Amino acid sequence: MSFNSILYQVEENILTITLNRPDRMNAFTVEMAYELIEAVNRASEDDEVRAIVVTGAGKAFCAGMDLGSDGNVFGLNEDLQPTLNDMKTRLDDAEIASGVRDTGGQLTLALYECKKPVIAAINGAAVGIGATMTCAMDIRLLAEKARVGFVFNKIGITPEACSSWFLPRIVNMGTALEWVYSGELISAEELKSRGFANSVESSEDLLPKAYQLAKRIAQHSQVAIALTRQMMYRNAAQDHPLAAHQVDSLAIYYTSQSSGKEGVKAFLEKRIPEYQDKASTDMPPFYPWWD
Repeated sequence: MSFNSILYQVEENILTITLNRPDRMNAFTVEMAYELIEAVNRASEDDEVRAIVVTGAGKAFCAGMDLGSDGNVFGLNEDLQPTLNDMKTRLDDAEIASGVRDTGGQLTLALYECKKPVIAAINGAAVGIGATMTCAMDIRLLAEKARVGFVFNKIGITPEACSSWFLPRIVNMGTALEWVYSGELISAEELKSRGFANSVESSEDLLPKAYQLAKRIAQHSQVAIALTRQMMYRNAAQDHPLAAHQVDSLAIYYTSQSSGKEGVKAFLEKRIPEYQDKASTDMPPFYPWWD
């Protein structure tokens, strides 16, 4: 698949996905949504990709949904009358998938399922879906001048992209509600102090810092990283630690017989491990345990 609204570039095992509509401040479209989903799904199974960095071209990260399109700006079919039962039983039907389902949510679900760590390098304004898509990314780095806004209530709609699940897990519920209710743009300093961002960097240092993190991650076992990513998200949502213990036990059991042997050997020999396992083919037999 060729891309029109994003750039897909792999170098030194790091994929950079760049939102590439700088003349529109990288405003989100249905086309961009499907291209991002395709890019994330491709990277998840591409053994050349060990980590993903997402950023924006030009001055903005993403100014939110492109509200200048004709008809329903979210690309939804207003002739339908969907019910919750439709969403539970017909989620993947073409009519529901293209006419009812939130495209931002489809993207964040693809990010959630991805085997590769994802770093958001938020280089400028991140508003609406530009903010919520980053909630499904693992590490968020902000440029000093970046602003993030969960502006949905301001324009008469509700949060999307599964952000009602992700955002309260990143910050506390009170902070999430304050940001969503107010719809105001939030400074990089506040985002960092309240736990949304891992760090705030100068514009010049933002991508180098993101690549520095990605390169450190890229040295590790693909299988161990893929398992760890899913374990952290899914186990943290369980209602008792016993569920985490069950999965943790299987993960340790299988990795101790594969990449763990190389890791221990390298540690004892005081050298860098040379992991050969691949996330595309070498995941242990209990994966995916949530199916």
